[in-house]
Amino acid sequence: MNFFRKHPDFDEHDTLSVVNACKEKNPKAQRTLIKLYYGYVKSLAIRYSADDQDADEIANDTFLKAFLKLDRFDPSQSFKTWIRTIAVNTAIDYYRKHLNDPVHQQVENLIMPDVKEDIVSRLSAEEILRLVRKLSPVYRMVFTLYVIEGYSHKEIAGKLGIKEGTSKSNLQDARRRLQAMILKTNPNLYLAYELKSLRPNEN
Repeated sequence: MNFFRKHPDFDEHDTLSVVNACKEKNPKAQRTLIKLYYGYVKSLAIRYSADDQDADEIANDTFLKAFLKLDRFDPSQSFKTWIRTIAVNTAIDYYRKHLNDPVHQQVENLIMPDVKEDIVSRLSAEEILRLVRKLSPVYRMVFTLYVIEGYSHKEIAGKLGIKEGTSKSNLQDARRRLQAMILKTNPNLYLAYELKSLRPNEN
């Protein structure tokens, strides 16, 4: 048995080359793949987490799963799209794993305005993300999957093990909670735009 088998060379600027070397258990290629995509995966994980510690755990688990499933990667497809799917599913797994944690049971103690004004679209992406991360996990998960990832309520219900109507209700509550937070921090924007314009054809 050759314990000193030479690992295959790879082009660090070519994702497919790096992936192929990772399949051969090349540690340098594995580090390179993480370096190439960690920022992207972390940005996805942040959307589903309340803090950076949770985001780091989701990102790390994503790469662990990706390395274990590399043989399933179709080289004719985009690696970025492939690992995005793994990241989203990992975030969902993390959510379900911690479903019974006290923080998942919390309900924001906010006044819930019943209006049809879209104030979210007036904020920057960073401001929206900061507020979304303050939502309870159940609302943050549904809001992110629907508004940002583009999943239907039927798909979300299947992924989270809830009823389709529950997904719709949670999305509505999440939007109202965002409105309440924005009203508190940016009252001048409160009557600006319609919130439903984020996804106008909801039903």
